[in-house]
Amino acid sequence: MTMADIKYIGVDDLDIDIFEGQYPVKDGMSYNSYVILDEKIAVLDTVDGSFIDEWMDKLKAVLDTRKPDYLIVQHMEPDHSAGIARFMEEYPEAVIVSSMMAFNIMRGYFNTDYADRRIISKEGDTLSLGRHTLSFIAAPMVHWPEVMLTYDTTDKILFSADAFGQFGALSRTGLNIDEARRYYIGIVGKFGLQVEALLKKAAGIEIKAVFPLHGPIITDELPLLLDHYKLWAGYESECDDCIIAYTSVYGHTAQIVRMLASEIESRGRRALAYDLARTDHSIVLAEAFRAGTLILASTTYNTGVFPAMRSFIDTLVEHGYKNRTVGIIENGSWAPTAAKVMKAKFENSQGIKFLENSITLKGGISSENIEALKAMADEICS
Repeated sequence: MTMADIKYIGVDDLDIDIFEGQYPVKDGMSYNSYVILDEKIAVLDTVDGSFIDEWMDKLKAVLDTRKPDYLIVQHMEPDHSAGIARFMEEYPEAVIVSSMMAFNIMRGYFNTDYADRRIISKEGDTLSLGRHTLSFIAAPMVHWPEVMLTYDTTDKILFSADAFGQFGALSRTGLNIDEARRYYIGIVGKFGLQVEALLKKAAGIEIKAVFPLHGPIITDELPLLLDHYKLWAGYESECDDCIIAYTSVYGHTAQIVRMLASEIESRGRRALAYDLARTDHSIVLAEAFRAGTLILASTTYNTGVFPAMRSFIDTLVEHGYKNRTVGIIENGSWAPTAAKVMKAKFENSQGIKFLENSITLKGGISSENIEALKAMADEICS
């Protein structure tokens, strides 16, 4: 799992069911931390506060009788930084290496920025441990402003902070592109420009392995993951699938969604439908980014749009959804307004093309609706 003198001391959280208060993680979560054993010893990041004792035990076992010289803090989010104070108490001779922004944030969490025990690093700075020379790469807003990556110029390893991570405990999963996508879109997706800037920097160095703070170490699968990151950061679709996200109160909207999906598939295009009241939105969000076409089907509710649909579109827009084709289906027994409301939510989004054909139900499904859904399927598959 690691190079001979690079040791893994991270932990698996098998009890967590919701990560960051919003992402279901059926396979748990990993909080990764690493130690580089050299003439001088560097520890890279700590772990979540619930696992500090386990992490410290692993660290001491790896160190044996030695003491660490540096704690490199790449990212100040509490699931990676909670052990800083404990580490600094345990090893009073050690110093923290991190960005100035990280030290500013550190003060808010620990009431100190360790001014007398720190090295402020910036883009291009290096740190020699002996055989290993580390170079630091600024990665602001991937996905916090203080983020700094660490590149081992000796073994060509990129310690990537939250970049290139995924959901899931290491004891339960390897690289899973679906979970890597859901992780990226949910956590980093809004910051495509910043990710593209990081990818340009990564393209300029030789990388044999990526050691992220969540998820598995990436070696042979790195080209595959990088290809996906280029698409995700550029807000490009991965395929021509059609995703249908819908809400339905009495079943009529769900019925026409099933009919539309069937019509699309009969024309040779894959269609996947998700009930927003029953499917976690992080899953549908990732699917919407994966595919080239998205159909939104919603009932009118309180002269607006059904709450689950409103929340979903707000999340789409918040994450920078763009460069896609969007179709609209609305339902309203006497005064349907969902289409107007849904379209308006994308008014500031870039590259959104609405299908010319739309469908309006007024309760049940009419013969006109059947013709409209066939026309919509034709347009989607043309």
